[in-house]
Amino acid sequence: MTRIRKPAVADMFYPADAVELRNMVDHFLTAAEPITASPKAIIVPHAGYVYSGAVAASAYKTLESVRNRINRVVLLGPSHRIAINGLALSSADYFTTPLGAIPIDKQAANLLSDLPQVRIFDDAHALEHSLEVQLPFLQRVLDEFTLVPLVVGDASAEQVAEVIERLWDGPETLIVISSDLSHYHDYSTAKQLDEATCRAIETLHPEEIGYLDACGRNPVNGLLIAARHHGLKATTVDLRNSGDTAGPRDQVVGYGAWILE
Repeated sequence: MTRIRKPAVADMFYPADAVELRNMVDHFLTAAEPITASPKAIIVPHAGYVYSGAVAASAYKTLESVRNRINRVVLLGPSHRIAINGLALSSADYFTTPLGAIPIDKQAANLLSDLPQVRIFDDAHALEHSLEVQLPFLQRVLDEFTLVPLVVGDASAEQVAEVIERLWDGPETLIVISSDLSHYHDYSTAKQLDEATCRAIETLHPEEIGYLDACGRNPVNGLLIAARHHGLKATTVDLRNSGDTAGPRDQVVGYGAWILE
């Protein structure tokens, strides 16, 4: 029996109609500034598309020139719905969006089977949006690819880095980290906080990213440890917040996009 993880936030975070969704994602990508790059990893936000889609597109745009190279995506994002220990894989065979089905890389998942911080836990995936909102962008900028989806809960940066290292492989594997930045500060305060987080990412200093600085701090910090080990450089391609995109400025959520190569 084929197991399918169906969309949970279509028509809320992004359009449920395939044509409308494809047009929206393509609009964001077309509007994004072209940057010549060959990323091994990207960090992108996961709010509703009207708020963070343009920011996410600025990183996804850099993948268009290497779309034929990438055939596997390791996707990590924080758990918003339930508390979990460690990292959660899915038992699904496919994750679907209105744009189609993405096969899950079972062989890659098996590489993590002996790690105590990793387990299959479908409840962590059922309603989680941090991974789901990345999928339509990946479907538009890449050709065929398999997916290793990991919801990250209470896990240290070192534990996350160990998982990323297991799946690192060569240029055919892309690592995507899903994270927003500060939440519900006024515009000026959020800018200061997010700029500090941005500097920590650019300098690969996970110890400088605190509990309230990024909701996806655990996967972000794990990536930064791995990036430091592999000698990668992090470049900021966008840094804004909801007050810049589609919301008021009294309480904002921060969004950033980075490429690591």
